[in-house]
This record gives sequence, structure tokens and C-alpha cells, in this order.
Amino acid sequence: MASANDIRTKFLEYFGRHDHEIVASSPLVPRNDPSLMFVNSGMVQFKNVFTGAEHRDYARATTSQKCVRAGGKHNDLENVGYTARHHTFFEMLGNFSFGDYFKDVAIAHAWTLVTKEFGLDPAKLLVTVYSEDDEAAALWKKIAGLGDDRIIRISTSDNFWQMGDTGPCGPCSEIFYDHGPGIPGGPPGSPDEDGDRFIEIWNLVFMQFEQFEGGERTSLPRPSIDTGMGLERIAAVLQGKHDNYDTDLLRAIIEASADLTSVDPDGPQAASHKVIADHLRASSFLIADGVLPSNDGRGYVLRRIMRRAMRHAHMLGAKDPLMHRLVPTLVAMMGNHFQELRRAEALITETLKLEETRFKTTLDRGLKLLEEETGKLGTGEALSGEVAFTLYDTYGFPVDLTQDILRGQGRPLDQAGFDAAMERQRAQARKAWAGSGEMATDKVWFDLHETVGATDFLGYETERAEGTITALVADGVPVDSVEAGQEAMVLTNQTPFYGESGGQQGDTGWLMTTDGARFKVTDTQKKLDDMHVHIGVLEEGRLDKGDALEMTVAGDRRSKLRANHSVTHLAHQALREVLGDHVTQKGSLVAPETMRFDFSHPKPMTEEEIEEVERRVNAQIRANAGVTTRLMTPDDAVEAGALALFGEKYGEEVRVVSMGDAAAVGAPGRPGGFYSVELCGGTHVGRTGDIGLFKIVDEAAVSAGVRRLTCLTGEAAMRHLRAQQKALSETASALRTAVNDVPNRVVTLLDERKKLEREISELRRKLAAGGGGGAQAPAAKEIAGIKFASRVLDGVPPKELKPLADQLKGEVGSGVVALVAVNDGKASLVVGVTDDLTGKYDAVRLVRAGAEAIGGKGGGGRPDMAQAGGPDGAAAAKAVAAIEAALS
Repeated sequence: MASANDIRTKFLEYFGRHDHEIVASSPLVPRNDPSLMFVNSGMVQFKNVFTGAEHRDYARATTSQKCVRAGGKHNDLENVGYTARHHTFFEMLGNFSFGDYFKDVAIAHAWTLVTKEFGLDPAKLLVTVYSEDDEAAALWKKIAGLGDDRIIRISTSDNFWQMGDTGPCGPCSEIFYDHGPGIPGGPPGSPDEDGDRFIEIWNLVFMQFEQFEGGERTSLPRPSIDTGMGLERIAAVLQGKHDNYDTDLLRAIIEASADLTSVDPDGPQAASHKVIADHLRASSFLIADGVLPSNDGRGYVLRRIMRRAMRHAHMLGAKDPLMHRLVPTLVAMMGNHFQELRRAEALITETLKLEETRFKTTLDRGLKLLEEETGKLGTGEALSGEVAFTLYDTYGFPVDLTQDILRGQGRPLDQAGFDAAMERQRAQARKAWAGSGEMATDKVWFDLHETVGATDFLGYETERAEGTITALVADGVPVDSVEAGQEAMVLTNQTPFYGESGGQQGDTGWLMTTDGARFKVTDTQKKLDDMHVHIGVLEEGRLDKGDALEMTVAGDRRSKLRANHSVTHLAHQALREVLGDHVTQKGSLVAPETMRFDFSHPKPMTEEEIEEVERRVNAQIRANAGVTTRLMTPDDAVEAGALALFGEKYGEEVRVVSMGDAAAVGAPGRPGGFYSVELCGGTHVGRTGDIGLFKIVDEAAVSAGVRRLTCLTGEAAMRHLRAQQKALSETASALRTAVNDVPNRVVTLLDERKKLEREISELRRKLAAGGGGGAQAPAAKEIAGIKFASRVLDGVPPKELKPLADQLKGEVGSGVVALVAVNDGKASLVVGVTDDLTGKYDAVRLVRAGAEAIGGKGGGGRPDMAQAGGPDGAAAAKAVAAIEAALS
């Protein structure tokens, strides 16, 4: 029996041998179609190729595409577990031609693959074609040898595919497998077609027309092929099973569920096992592709899928969380082909365990209350909307789960009453917000949040995506459109742009429409925690609400932000190891060109400490260890050893970012052997080696007990080091020495300078005492019975005047001395009085008399020595005369 993995491999290898590019599955979150919640078919990743908006270097492709149908119009959720072929998650095998081959080749490949490669009996196959597609019918006769009785013409839209109301479209041709007369049901197009005897296994879409508004349709110049074969369905056929859940793809998980719950996998509760198996696959693949449970958008759909499975685990009697214990079985089954499952296994396990642990409390409490309330009702009587709202608002019991339980009882919900209660709560919240003292514009965001909801953030996985404009704000108010040249704020249903938070600056980039509008995003901010607001100016064209956008983040800037954000985590841990566990983050700035990190520490870091922090961080960068993310509650994360960041707002669930290899620096490490484990919602590098290089360029005080590191990474760090190297080389050249000898040469020069300065100072004192060298006054003279010695000196530094005055006082013996130094047109004045005369003459009073003459104000010192200055060096002699006058 061929395994599902073998079937997938055989399909891809067959088309690979026939010149098809084997293309990996795209993520489940579509980046090129904002109208879709999840990828739901194989052609989604090629949509822009089919329309001509994108060109690739191959004209043929084949894929095994991950798909989810659990939200929007493609929603199979409620049927899962109760039918043989409904799934939330499935794989779509497909081959595609982008204007290369058409119907004849597509039909030939399909028939060869199913009859020769897969070995299906041609007698058990029949096909459908669109009623007007005579060409396809003729080709099936020619290539497969089918008679008219096995080529069924279908006139409805079931066999005519359209991408939308306008755009590419064309007829379909489906291949059906006949399970035999033992299964009820008739062939397609018959009154009994809804039976299970004839099962569609492959759909071939012949994309040959362009549909225009008004109904006009023209032929495409390069018709294309888009096919889809459900792996689960073809596996059931090839493994001789009628039920997809009996294939090896799902049976292994079902049996693991049965083992853990001790409930027969094929007994009365078989549907619960099927729900768990299907929903485990959908949940795990969504988490691996970056979707995490939340109360909005894709995260809400994921949470709904998870909780539906968890309710069935509860119905099976599971006392402890079950889902996360099934992850190894899934990874063993599908992880070889979908490596993302292996990479995200820890995140998937943690997320499922966290969600089920919390949900079991909610479920037990809600079921008890719901049972009490429904016990009061008559048969088929609706449950009050007020009760459902109380379950939702007070006990956290989702309304869709309430509806699901009521449906099983044959009981409706008073939806209008529930909606009315919800609106009352919103009105109260608006009133509370309006009175909170926030800026008036914040009410705009609150109102918009109610209207458009949260923004789905895709930026952990991609820097490019499509989105739809949900709101426009200009001059502080919502508007319907924006014209060229206008500054505005743009909200979209999803975005790859990171909104500033946690110290990381918001992304910049471009929003563009297909008709040429171009909006330059200069910043991205978060409003109300989960609305990403693109701020900028519309440079060309016009934007309207509802427009589809191509959204592109400035990639080089984002790369630098990721590196600088990741290095804050490594630096934080290194600081704690080098300085002590008292170090905690007190703030940060993550910008493209620099990283600033504030932390608690009572004193400046030494050069040795700075060097050791750099060494440890760079060791982690060289280790090139992976960076992983898990989802936990804040309390569980901190209890497990994660560090919480200063100023970060944490909800009920947090992203826990782990990076580095503790062994690289001989550190004890964090849980799992990681060097750093922190709570963080920012964007990060894939591996520590992506940071490149780490350099601390400054360490300084911010406030009492808080220090700040300013750091560089990557190319910015290299530029800094190159600039330092250049300065060092130029210094070595100027000193006429080798670079390595610069420190010794500088020390030698400084010693020589100090020696020369001492010699010059000594010579100045001798010159001043001897009256030469520019002195303009004779030796001491007698005034009012005391000796008075004065000098006017050119170019003598002011700091040398007091030592000279002390020397002159010693030479005079008893008396007063005055020295005036002239430098750059300004004058400095010192007056000294010998100790025996300080009772009669005050040096401060005398220096102030001289200061007035040189334009100075005041002067100060002691009775035996005082100093002053003034701007008028030309009046130096007048200052001396003024002192003489004060003495007499």
C-alpha cells in the first residue's frame, strides 16, 4: 500500500520529470491576496503569475500546497468529523502551466498519472466537462479512449471556474473515481450525485478567457492550466479506503488519540477522534506559519479550531491537556516534507498546551452554567442572548461554542439579544474612554477599532504582502479617500509593517495600488495595541477605502532593526553575567543605525567590564545559533526563566524569544541551553550570526542608578571600527611611528611636554623676578611706607600668576605685589600681600581696584592673595596705577 508521503513524492517527481519546477508550498497566510483569510487552493501563490502582474523564470510548476478552509465563504468547520471528506486542513497536489501547454497536454498528464503511475483501473474512472467545451470532450475520447457514456457534460458553474467577477476564467474538467455499487450514490449530474459512490479526485481548470464587467468575455492570448488533486482523497482511493480519515495521513493521529484517552477509535465517539486529528493538523500548520491564537482575525479562527478540538477531547474524557501530546505523531508523519513543522515543534507544543490548559477551566465553568440555564428551557426553546453574553463576557465562553452545543440539543440562540448586549457593552466602553482624559484623536482610533478591528500582523514571516485599506485618516478625522500630495494614515486588514513598540522603531516602506497610486510610509505606529497605522504621504495617484495594496517594507532598514533588537537580548544577558543579577533593562531604543540600552547599575562600567560584555555578545554572534519563538502566559514564561522587558505591555499570552548558545561562553544558560530567553513581541534575526558584529561605543549615566550603553551592529559597527583604524593610522603617520607603537609614543611626548612646560614656567618666573623679558615696570618701590613691586607680562598663562606672585612676595620680604598678564587682548590680574601686612591691606580690595581699570567686575580670593580679570589688556598699566592709588 502506497503511503501518503509516497503518493505526494510520486506526484511531484512525475511532473518534475516533465519539466515542471517543483515549488514549495506557500505559507497558509496569503501574502498576495488580501481577500483570503487563508490559502485555500494550490493556485493562490500563482495568482499574480496568471494575471501577468508577476513573472517567474519558469513556465511550468508543480506543488503540494497546504490549504485551510475554516473561515469566510470557504468554511468546512462544522462538517469536519461527521463526513468522510470534509477537512479544515488538506493538501492540494497540482500542476500549472503559465501560457505554456494547454488542454491536450494537461489531459494527457492527468490520464497517464492516474492510470499508469498510480495504477488506477481506467474502468473505474469517468470525467466531467463543461457542457460547451467540445474540445475537452474530444480530447478525453482521443487520449483516454473514454466513450460518451463516461464523459459527462455539466452546464452549471460547478464546471466553469472564475477568479472573480472579472479576470481570468475558463471551463473545468473533473476526474471521478467509482467506489462501486456497494456505496450509495449516482454519477455527477444525476439526482443522486450527492452520494459517496462517485468521488472527485482531480479538477483540471482550463484558464482560457478574460471576463470583463458587463459580461463580455474574450480569449486569453496565452491560455493556462491550473489543476488540483486532494492528497487525502487520492490517498483514500489508492489505499482502498472510502473514508479519508482511514488513510495513514490521519489514522496515526486518531489511534494516538485513542491510546491517550482509552476510547475506541471506531466506536460511537469516532467523530471526536476525527475532529481532533483534523484540527491538530490545521492548528499546528497555522502556528508553524506564524498565526497565534487571539480574539481577532486569523488568530480567532485558529483559537476556534483549537477549542473545538479541545471540547471533543473533553467529550472523550481527557482529564489533562491532550492536543500537545499528539504533536510528535503529526511531526513524524509530515515533518520530513514540511520542515516548518519540525522547526516550530516547540512553539506548537507550548501553544496547544497553554490554550488547552486555560480552556479547560473556561469549558468546565461554562458547561456547568449552560447546563443550568438550558435545564430551565422547554424542548427546542431558544437560549436567551443575555445568558449567552454573560457566558462570553463574564466566563470567557465563546459564543460560537455556545451555538455549537445548542445545535447538538436542537436548540437555537437568541442572536439578536446577544448582539444587543454586546452593543451595550461597547457603548459603555466608549463612554469610559471619552472620560479617560486621552487626546481627542484617540477616540477616532477607538471608534475605528470597533469598525475595522485589529490588524493582522504578517511581519514575523514576511516583508511583503497584499492588504486591503479598511480606513483612511487625514487631519485627525476618518476620510473616504486621499489625493496626491496629502499626508495621511492608512489602516489595512493585514500588514507586514511593524508598529513601533518595545523600543523598536516602526517600519517604513511603500504602499502601492495596481493603478499607480504610491504611498510613502515614513513611520508605522500601533494604536490601541493591535492596530498598525501606516503614516506618510501619498506621492502619486489616489487612495480609496477598499483599495487593494501591494505592501513592501524597506527591507534593508528592517534587517538592521532586527539585528539591533536581537542584540539587546544578548547584551542584557551579558550585562547580568558580567555585572550581576541586579541588572535589569530600564528602556531601549532600537533604530536602524544604533541600539541604545538603559539598565540598572550604580556606577560606571570599567573598560574591562565593557570589553567582557562585547566578548560575550560577539561569541554568541559567532556561534550563529538559531532564534526560536514560543507562546506562553507571562507568569509561566517568567517562571520558566524568561526575562520580562521594561515597559512592555503583556496580554494573556506572550511571545517568548530564545536565542544563542550558553555553551559558547561557558555560561550556565537559560532553559533549553539558550543564552537568552526573554518576553518580546519585536522582530528578530533568524540566527544570531545575522547580527554580524557588536560594538559598544559609549557608556554613560542616564540618572541615579541607571546607565546607558550606545551600541552598533553589523555594517555600522564596521564603519565605526574603520573610522577608528583610519584615525589611528593617521596618528601613527603624524608621529612617524608604527601603529602598535602609538600609545608608547604618545606617553613619551606627553612626558616631554610636561618637562618643557615646567622649564618654561621656571624661566617665566625668573624673567618676571628679574624685570626682563617684556616687564614694563622697575623693581619694588616704596608707597606710603611699604614696598610695592609690579609687572606687566605678555603671554604668561593666568594659572602661572599666583606662583610668580608668591615668588615676588618672597623677594620683597614685606610689601605688596601686583602682576598683570596680557593674552589675546585680555588681562588677568593677581595681587599679593605679605602676611605681616594683611591686617592693614586686603588683597581682595586692591585687586578689585585694579580690575575696574581693565574692564573687569569684582575679583576674589583671600586677604593675602586675590585674582581678577578683564577684557581690556591695553589698560594693564592703568590697573597697576589704580592699585598704587589704592595703596596711597
